[in-house]
Amino acid sequence: MKTIGLALLAILALTSVASAGEDLPSNTAPSTPVLVELFTSEGCSSCPPADKFLQQLDAQPFPGVQVIVLSEHVDYWNHIGWTDPYSSSAYSERQSAYANQLRLDSVYTPQMIVDGTDEFVGNSSGEARKSIDRAAAVQKVSVRIAGVTLANGRVRAHVETGPFANHERKADVYFLVALNHAESQVARGENAGRRLTHVAVVRNLVKVGSVEPGKLFSQDVSLKLPDAAESSMLRVVAFVQEHGPGRVLGAAVDKLAK
Repeated sequence: MKTIGLALLAILALTSVASAGEDLPSNTAPSTPVLVELFTSEGCSSCPPADKFLQQLDAQPFPGVQVIVLSEHVDYWNHIGWTDPYSSSAYSERQSAYANQLRLDSVYTPQMIVDGTDEFVGNSSGEARKSIDRAAAVQKVSVRIAGVTLANGRVRAHVETGPFANHERKADVYFLVALNHAESQVARGENAGRRLTHVAVVRNLVKVGSVEPGKLFSQDVSLKLPDAAESSMLRVVAFVQEHGPGRVLGAAVDKLAK
C-alpha cells in the first residue's frame, strides 16, 4: 500500500507539473514575425535574382525571426511580350500606394518592402538583413490564424488579434492566400527561354476589417481561389497594417493541412 501510495503521489505531482507547463512559456523564445513583400514580374530580367533571394528568406535564416514572405506579381510588365500568369493589377496598385506613402518618384521591380516601412532593391541581401533586424526589434501585435480549410475553391479561416494598446489610430486587417511554390517556362519577353521559380505567390489579398485602438479583432474570413489548387500547395497569411499602407503591426502565417 505504501508503494502504491507513493507512486500515486508521484503521478499526481507529474500531472500537476504538466498541467502548469501548458500555461508556461516555452524555453525557446517565440520568433518575431516580420512581413517581407517582393514586388516582381516574370517579364522583368532583373527580377529572377530577387525571386531566388526571397526563397532564401523563406527558409528562415535568422534565429528568433519569423520571416513571412510574399511574392506579389505586378502587371505593368505584361505589355513587352510575356504575360505573367501570376500578375494582377491589385498588386500594382498596392505597390503604387506604397510609393505614395513612402514618397518615391516611381515604382520599380524588383522592389522589397519590409514591414511596410523600409524599401530597397529586391535582391539587396545587406539591406534586407538590416531592415529585418530593425523590424524584429519592434514590439508586435499578436495575430492568430485558426481553423483553415479549403472547400469548393474557397479558403476559410478564423483570424484574431491581440489588443492595440499602444496605438493611437485604427489599423486594417488583411488576409491572403498564396502558393507555396510556382514556376513558369517563359517563352517571350526579357526572360525568354528561362524557367523561373517563385515562393509564396499571392493569389488573392483582401482587407477583411479594421480594428480600433485598445480593441480586439476576431472574425471568420474566406477567400476565393482564382485557380484550382490542392491544400498542400497553399499557405495563408493575416497581417495588421496602419492605413496608408503604413507600418505592419503584426502578422501570422499558416499552411493548409495536406
